[in-house]
Amino acid sequence: MDKNSEIIRTEIIRILNENGKTRGTELAKRVIAKVGNEKTVYREISALVESGDIEKQVYSRAHIEYELVDLYESVNKQLKSLHKEVNTIYGEINNFETVSKSEKFSFQERLRAIIHIIQIVQSTDGVMKLLSFYPTFRKDKMFSQINRKIDDCWQAIMTNISRQPEDVFLNEVMANLRISHIDVKNIN
Repeated sequence: MDKNSEIIRTEIIRILNENGKTRGTELAKRVIAKVGNEKTVYREISALVESGDIEKQVYSRAHIEYELVDLYESVNKQLKSLHKEVNTIYGEINNFETVSKSEKFSFQERLRAIIHIIQIVQSTDGVMKLLSFYPTFRKDKMFSQINRKIDDCWQAIMTNISRQPEDVFLNEVMANLRISHIDVKNIN
């Protein structure tokens, strides 16, 4: 498969991922507008149907629709996995105070632990923000549940920070999270 075919296939899957079920003419028109010519686009759509990556439903000669195979099941499965991960993170945050007192964590150990937790929540929050651009993910009921749980995580983090005995704990957390520490030369 040449590079142009791969680009066309990626564009077809991206469009179907964003929109779900799409009419054949609309799909071809959108792909042609971005990459490829009509003949190549229809050839790649047929190849994706043959490989089982997308499903073709023929209602009439003029009305053909395409969709990704098991898209909603796949989306729900991915979101369930993410929800389980967020619940685990939430449990860690809630156990933070208990564990840090029982094991007598020093100021630096508590600081490192809370920063690590913040970075995990930021990463998960970033994934959810990216997924919010895809209607297929936004429509799933798990999407809003995950967002609420992430909000709960942030609330629990702030509660833990406010309960620390040192007055400067929040300032230290903020100082260690600053983006200004990143060397500008490393950013492309």
